[in-house]
Amino acid sequence: MTTTTRAAAEAGPALDRLPLASRQDGTYPRPQRLRERWASLDGTWQFRHDDTDAGLAAGWTTGLGESRPITVPFPPESLASGIGEPGFHPVVWYARTIGPADLAAAGVSEAAPRVLLHFGAVDYRATVWVDGVLAGEHEGGHTPFTVDVTAHLAAGTTGEDAEHLLVVRAEDDPHDLTQPRGKQDWHEDAHAIWYRRTTGIWQTVWLEAVPVTSVDHLRWLPAGPSAVELTVRFRGPLAPGSRVRVALRFDERDEDLGTVEVTTVRSTPAVDLTVPIARQRNGQAEDELTWSPERPRLVDAVVSLHDADGALVDAVSSYLGVRSLGVGDGAFLLNGYPYDVRSVLNQGYWPDSHLTAPTADALRREAELVKELGFNACRIHQKIEDPRFLYWADRLGILVWGEAPGAYEFSPVAVQRLTREWIDAVDRDVSHPSIVTWVPFNESWGIQHVVDDPTHQAYSRALTDLTRALDPSRPVISNDGWEQQNTDIITVHDYEGDGAVLARRYADDAARERVVGGIAPSGRRQMVGGWADSGQPVMLTEFGGVNYQPGDERADGWGYTAAQDGDDWVARITALYDAVRASRFLAGSCWTQLTDTMQETNGLLTAGREPKVPIERIRRAVTGQR
Repeated sequence: MTTTTRAAAEAGPALDRLPLASRQDGTYPRPQRLRERWASLDGTWQFRHDDTDAGLAAGWTTGLGESRPITVPFPPESLASGIGEPGFHPVVWYARTIGPADLAAAGVSEAAPRVLLHFGAVDYRATVWVDGVLAGEHEGGHTPFTVDVTAHLAAGTTGEDAEHLLVVRAEDDPHDLTQPRGKQDWHEDAHAIWYRRTTGIWQTVWLEAVPVTSVDHLRWLPAGPSAVELTVRFRGPLAPGSRVRVALRFDERDEDLGTVEVTTVRSTPAVDLTVPIARQRNGQAEDELTWSPERPRLVDAVVSLHDADGALVDAVSSYLGVRSLGVGDGAFLLNGYPYDVRSVLNQGYWPDSHLTAPTADALRREAELVKELGFNACRIHQKIEDPRFLYWADRLGILVWGEAPGAYEFSPVAVQRLTREWIDAVDRDVSHPSIVTWVPFNESWGIQHVVDDPTHQAYSRALTDLTRALDPSRPVISNDGWEQQNTDIITVHDYEGDGAVLARRYADDAARERVVGGIAPSGRRQMVGGWADSGQPVMLTEFGGVNYQPGDERADGWGYTAAQDGDDWVARITALYDAVRASRFLAGSCWTQLTDTMQETNGLLTAGREPKVPIERIRRAVTGQR
């Protein structure tokens, strides 16, 4: 770093300057590990397709030559990117400069000299160079990665106004079905229930400066009704005698909840703490602090690192939700009580920007619409959503299904890729109180022969159990929709359009036995591999899907059934929800879907997020409140 760059930033972290994590504006890319300073690299980059994969041999690592501008983080298939070419382009390149202003905004200083380059997500395989020198690589299209570029920037410094060339190559084979891809189509044109591809950079790229040893990751998990467990991982050497301090505060009451400090006795990459919350020991007061959709209370935290003499080395602000999850007696349990899950399927797809939200505010609005429509939950479908959406789900109170984007082939490579990416996804999102269950598979995608192939069955069981090992605090759904094994919740997909038929199908215990114990409405076996109904909660996690296109109609628009007009549409929604409400055993449901998405025109909202009839009418149909 140059002397000028160091002087341009304030020196060192300060506890009194840390922003309040639970009351941020939703723009910071990593909401649960908040720092005072960061620098977005979103905006105009240079871009080039490399359909013949000639860029490496041609030396594009030091410059793209004949390129054109692209707006990052929008994928090149999207109109928002300025490229808008949705065809097959398996390799793409990006370039931009990093200059003194970027480093100053990131907070580079003598106390925070290490420069970290963060990518929210690059689909699918990314390679990063700085000034032509390889800086890092990553595989996995939905998970974040970080490159420490400190040495690369220092080595390329030639003066106090030096700029450094950042180049990214992204490889995303549209025909490789071993890649976890979710709803991204492998056909050139979107078909059936699949959508346009998202290639390359599609979440925020940003810089931050940290000390030589810094807080790198936080993992919050409940530890009974009156404590939370925290694992703090560090980047850089953590010397023996270092002190890790955690202070909790409930901002709604301006109340200190307690402070815990531990001293390390050896060099270690991580520290585990149990943080008691003394006020929660009084059962009569528990509800004043617990998190739920009706009362989404968040506890703020400051996690700080101090050296052996007590001097502050690093600090981040965070937040958590005090709540418990479970299943029992056929019910989904939130904070120990049965809770009726009323969810909506959310594809997280926008017409002009695809998997990328058009703005940070759009993520907040998405969460607000879920609540305004009368839902208390949403199932993010086949996507690891932007963490800023999860922040708003935490803050506004929405239960979220965390679901893996599926691959479509079974092979050792596919198993390795999905397992690795799923581990990273759970690790990224495990601390969000809004996420209440994990879904590693959907409708047997990638395990197409799980009904009778022992290897597919072993894979499904193994990834389900691995998820429980990574996070024992949440229920796990083994294979959402059908052909399930060791699942904590039995989930059924049923697009029956007649409310009376649906009511009979889910009426009582005899109906439960028919659905769960044999061939489900999907035409698939509900339970496989010798597994049977053992009293788990049963949820209807895909139903509805009624096509209605007010105004301009798409010729290829479709749903599972169709409405003639707005009144007919509302009547169909009401009848199907009345059937769900009448069931004696359903513990929850998930309506398909929140918004129209390309050719799927069965959303409650248009693709532009406008309600198809006045939102109050939809809410009454969903909630049953007349």
